[in-house]
Amino acid sequence: MGPASGKRHPEQGNWGGWRPAEAVPARLWYKLGHAPTASRAMTTLLATAVLVFAASWAGSGLMTTWLRRRMILDHPAARSSHGAPVPKGGGVAVTAVLLLTWLGLAIADLAPPETLLVCCLAFALAALSWFNDVTDLPAAPRLATHLLIAAVGLLALPDRGHVFQGLLPEDLDQAATVLLWAWFMNLFNFMDGIDGITAVETGAIGFGLAFVGALTGIASGGYLLLVVALAAAALGFLPWNWHPARVFLGDAGSVPLGFAAGWLLLLLAGRGYWASALLLPLYYLADATLTLLLRLARGEAVWRAHKTHFYQRALAPDGDHGTVALWILAGNLGLVAAAVMAVWHPEPALALGAAIATALLLKLALRGRRAPRPASA
Repeated sequence: MGPASGKRHPEQGNWGGWRPAEAVPARLWYKLGHAPTASRAMTTLLATAVLVFAASWAGSGLMTTWLRRRMILDHPAARSSHGAPVPKGGGVAVTAVLLLTWLGLAIADLAPPETLLVCCLAFALAALSWFNDVTDLPAAPRLATHLLIAAVGLLALPDRGHVFQGLLPEDLDQAATVLLWAWFMNLFNFMDGIDGITAVETGAIGFGLAFVGALTGIASGGYLLLVVALAAAALGFLPWNWHPARVFLGDAGSVPLGFAAGWLLLLLAGRGYWASALLLPLYYLADATLTLLLRLARGEAVWRAHKTHFYQRALAPDGDHGTVALWILAGNLGLVAAAVMAVWHPEPALALGAAIATALLLKLALRGRRAPRPASA
């Protein structure tokens, strides 16, 4: 099997990441031999996770109360998956907690220096998205801003030009990265259509990145702290957003979370672990992209709200958001396992991940075709 790209890090093997099959056991053995250092690192990770989770949970509660008092509500419409007005914009607290944590880590030299730029760009996205939550901006200027922010965000990718591992010339690689990143932050918004789904997805991606980062060595430089903070911030919001949701994330949460998660995934892909980076968000990518292509084929106006995602159709029989979210969680756990497997065996892992994503989409589609549950007398 030949190299996956023309320009590689000197110690990388064919699939990237410092000859993972040989290097990972040696790295783990090295860490076991340095138990005090590993213990301090684990304490820092756990403290970060607990503090970020608590801050996100508390901030989301305060934000819910404020939004309700200000009557900033998402009112049910024909394409909604909820039946009563719910406060929207709780993602302001989640985004603020995450980005302030990342800024603190960067200032303390516990995260890559590029984190500062990412935080500034994510704050700008959050401001624009909050404005959209309360005023409903046109789609065109929002998309143009997303593309601009993704283009500037290339500066935060040390391996920019090599995300696609030599399959494209560097200029085309960077252009494709911008489009992919902009699509990813938008699909994060599109997929945030039922209770609990984005917190579940973001938590799974964050912890999957933590596992892969710890195994491959890219966790050095604060990467592990960043991904753990991402997962903890999302999971801190989950108690408020689990069905029946007391607050919605809103664009101010979903778009910056998609941008932040996209950056961490692109960092992983640029280091050669593109298979793991693809597998972790594969369900979101598959559902959003297939739905978009199907709507284009039907001649629909794809910028308008709809209820045709696989996860939305799965609600048809009983409106049980929790059950659908748990099925998605189960699929994501399988994708995390496939992403870890991809460190050593990328090709079988990709096949496994494709099978898991396909099975999940089929499960959701079949669930949506079940006869509606009769109303109780």
